[in-house]
Amino acid sequence: MDMKENSLLVSPSILASDFSDPVSALEKISQSGADYVHLDVMDGMFVPNITFGPKYIGDLRKRTDLVFDTHLMIMEPERYIRQFAEAGSDIITVHQEATRHLHRCLAMIKEEGKEAGVAINPATPVEEIVPVLDMVDYVLVMSVDPGFGGQKFIRYSSRKIGQLDSIRRREGYQYLINVDGGINENTVHIVAKAGVDMVVTGSAFFSSPDPAAFVENLLETAGGAL
Repeated sequence: MDMKENSLLVSPSILASDFSDPVSALEKISQSGADYVHLDVMDGMFVPNITFGPKYIGDLRKRTDLVFDTHLMIMEPERYIRQFAEAGSDIITVHQEATRHLHRCLAMIKEEGKEAGVAINPATPVEEIVPVLDMVDYVLVMSVDPGFGGQKFIRYSSRKIGQLDSIRRREGYQYLINVDGGINENTVHIVAKAGVDMVVTGSAFFSSPDPAAFVENLLETAGGAL
């Protein structure tokens, strides 16, 4: 984990980029001042969409030093932890809803020397992941239903962020709270005020004529909400 003091971490999602030119997408992210790239892996089963697998991530890894924030939206992710780790992922996040053996799955990520994240869908309560909060580096709160970009932010998500922040403070846990879905200049203040550390932004980032200015505006807006 690399939390910048008094600052928000921004992880642009390559899902919203032009898949025919991923190198340009990586350059745009790097030049924007963001340190992470969010990699949405979808299998057409856990979510109704299909994106890419370990080879794609491995090929991208050769092109950048950005932190690879790999989000596995796939059923039984434990089947592929090693492949995504070997491909160059730095963070591997799995969904509570996608595996019957969440503790084991997170332990496998740690055994590969990677940072482990757990994600929850909008309808999943925070209580479902309390048993593993002592072993994760990131908690990803989905603020849209996963599977597609460009969706509208679900405001209830901010309450979950607040819950996770309270648990972290009470128990002395070190995980960072991440949020994914509908994050832009109009919503970032909501999650920042709730206690988020990191945001995923896709469509808003890649549709911006000036991604660097967009990231700067996100940071300023988030800072003003604290």
